[in-house]
Amino acid sequence: MKRRKFVRNTAAAGMGLSILGVYGCKQGKKEGTEEAEIAADMAEPFFKLSLAQWSVHRMIWDGELDPYAFASKAAEWGFTGLEYVSQLYDKELREANYSAEAMAAFVDRSNAEAEKHGMENVLIMIDGQGDLATSDAAERKSAVENHHKWVDAAKAMGCHAIRVNLSGSTEPDTWIANSVDGLTQLATYAADKGINILVENHGGLSSNGAMLARVMSEVNMDNCGTLPDFGNFCIRRNDPADYGSGCAEMYDIYKGVQELMPYAKAVSAKSHNFNEAGDETEIDYTRMLQIVRDAGYTGFIGVEYEGNDLGEQEGIMATKALLLKSASEMS
Repeated sequence: MKRRKFVRNTAAAGMGLSILGVYGCKQGKKEGTEEAEIAADMAEPFFKLSLAQWSVHRMIWDGELDPYAFASKAAEWGFTGLEYVSQLYDKELREANYSAEAMAAFVDRSNAEAEKHGMENVLIMIDGQGDLATSDAAERKSAVENHHKWVDAAKAMGCHAIRVNLSGSTEPDTWIANSVDGLTQLATYAADKGINILVENHGGLSSNGAMLARVMSEVNMDNCGTLPDFGNFCIRRNDPADYGSGCAEMYDIYKGVQELMPYAKAVSAKSHNFNEAGDETEIDYTRMLQIVRDAGYTGFIGVEYEGNDLGEQEGIMATKALLLKSASEMS
């Protein structure tokens, strides 16, 4: 048996045993998880592993984890890249009115922690800075300008991108035109800084893969691309004001990722729930990874756990384990 095939088989076997340990006792059997990580890491995946900070948002909001301890935790859990979330620093920054001094302090402290723990700053996910697809041209311009400070922060942190949202209109043709304008303005500013502007399928019309791909085609700038998320393809919820109300209009997740991958400069591995075999209950990770690899992507894939059945640490490790197991099973 060839060495690589042997390593992959060994990794897969180890993963299966360890994942069962995670689900057999949600708060215990960490030993099995650690063994799985060692075995799976040997499978040499085609991608690098980053951690989306949103995966620990409950720990941060509950006061259990300082947001600046993100680098330490991600390193402890075996990741090499960091994907920051702007809103997790919103309280301190908003209280300072996003002053230049406050932004500089955020950058300096984040950089120091990343360097201390040997981590790579990958990107910053931006929320709450205005609607880039609003039909009000003045508001759209203001939203673009609100993102400038985050472009500057990303450059100072050595990130390659910021992730933005496209909200503000619901009529398809209007949304496309507004999105193209907002992104072109922002990407033009970011181009001189060497920063990519990435759009995630993140609800509303941005979760229509074909429409978001059309926006990318019309913007047609090298530093404007996508961040395909495996699970964010709900276009319309039963109750727009209640995230937990269920999805009224869902886009095909595999079709969506395939349509967005030609423009992808980052990828997000969303997860919620797992079965006893350690597989995500609604997303075929092996199928998703095949789409990603077929597109020629070899960059970071960010773990983004949003489930409720496991604690955040357990969910993160289960998602990481599933990614590595799925990669080892690919032909």
